[in-house]
Amino acid sequence: MASEVRMQDLDQKHRSVDMKLQAELKRPTCDDLMVAELKKQKLALKDQMRALRHGGH
Repeated sequence: MASEVRMQDLDQKHRSVDMKLQAELKRPTCDDLMVAELKKQKLALKDQMRALRHGGH
C-alpha cells in the first residue's frame, strides 16, 4: 500500500517536471542549464519508479 502511494507521488512529480520541461523548451530562448536540470530530475524520478516496481528502495 505504501509503495502504491509512493509510486503515485513519483509519477505526479515526473509529470510536473515534464510539464516544466516542455514549457521551457517552447520558450524562444530556453535556458539550456534549466533544460539539462529538468531532464536530470525526470531521469532520477524514472529510475526511482523503476526501482520501486522491481522491489528496490
